[in-house]
Amino acid sequence: MSENYRDPSGNTEQFRAFVHTPEGTAPEAAPSRLPLIVGAAVVVLLVAVVAWLALG
Repeated sequence: MSENYRDPSGNTEQFRAFVHTPEGTAPEAAPSRLPLIVGAAVVVLLVAVVAWLALG
């Protein structure tokens, strides 16, 4: 880390400037993992149905 780094919480003026930065400069939120979870559940269900049909 560089020695010139200033923690925005270091003083009130820096913190206020940090809080009032435009929304576009903030890091993007992580994408939702819900489709991945639903897809995994569907795959598990399909494998279970195929196994049940094959053994039945």
